[in-house]
Amino acid sequence: MSVLCYNKGCGQRFEPDDNLDEACTFHPGVPVFHDALKGWSCCKRRTTDFSDFLSIEGCTKGPHNKEKPPEPVKPDVSSGEKTDGDDQKPKFSEFIISAPKPLGAFTRPSADEPTVRLEHKVSTSLRQALEKLQLADKTAVVAEEEGDEVRVGTSCKNRGCTKTFAGAASLAEVCSYHSGFPIFHEGMKYWTCCKKRTSDFNTFLAQEGCVKGTHTWRKADTGKTVVPCRFDWHQTGSQVIVSIYSRNSVPELSYVEANSTTLDIHVIFEGKKEFAQKISLWGVVDPSRSLVNMMAAKVEISLKKSEPMNWARLDLPRPPATPTPAGKGESEEEEDSDDDDEEEEEEEDQ
Repeated sequence: MSVLCYNKGCGQRFEPDDNLDEACTFHPGVPVFHDALKGWSCCKRRTTDFSDFLSIEGCTKGPHNKEKPPEPVKPDVSSGEKTDGDDQKPKFSEFIISAPKPLGAFTRPSADEPTVRLEHKVSTSLRQALEKLQLADKTAVVAEEEGDEVRVGTSCKNRGCTKTFAGAASLAEVCSYHSGFPIFHEGMKYWTCCKKRTSDFNTFLAQEGCVKGTHTWRKADTGKTVVPCRFDWHQTGSQVIVSIYSRNSVPELSYVEANSTTLDIHVIFEGKKEFAQKISLWGVVDPSRSLVNMMAAKVEISLKKSEPMNWARLDLPRPPATPTPAGKGESEEEEDSDDDDEEEEEEEDQ
């Protein structure tokens, strides 16, 4: 009577009387499954298909085995008797996680607090650039003759206007320009006066001005000229950094003043250009621990946060104006006029 061979990888039936020494081809190792590959530990062949794995021919010859291998011993999960205290014990390790304590009530300091001038540090690159400019000014001779007439092709000096002077007809044209200055922040570009945001630079340049006026074909040289200057800001957990991209700033004429909620910036750069900006800050800072770093390509203002909190924006929006209820002023005037009429009637009766 034939019996089943229990050697791994064989699975054939054989006659015990005809069991020769090399009648069985099997795997003496164990199956290995790793990273979707399947094989035997005794040979090197690997495959990703389970059917191919079952059909891998054995690597060792020997007699058939009719003895069934013992089944693996299962762990005894019901060993020992339960007690009343065991049911009450937790089945896992307890980790108590407490929420952060809420901050107390916070009162925003007044914007009328006295301001202090922030300490500034001048980089070596800026000092070297200023020295080169001074030498160039001493040796260069500038001869510039300006007449009263505006040349054809002169561009309008108003921000955001792309018109050029084409003759006397251009003097009567209406100029559409931006009264604010450009802002570039986190990939978005817009003007502070209208705040039409866009991520495309060409679209930003093509934005029509939000203010109507007359063209400015020539600006008189009045010494320092207030000009717009690109600036940006970012923050860390403890600081807010404002970057003003002004080249070759003059440390002796530039200063930054601040209190807890207000920032007043005055930067003189490239000779006679001036950047002036006053910002009502979104959060509260510590001016005594803030610093101004002046470099050749920009000015960085590092403001120390009073509290380690995330700022939603740099400036604090102005509160909307409270509208006056319609008819309130008219009703008060009518009441006053009625009182005057009553007093006149009383005087006539007397």
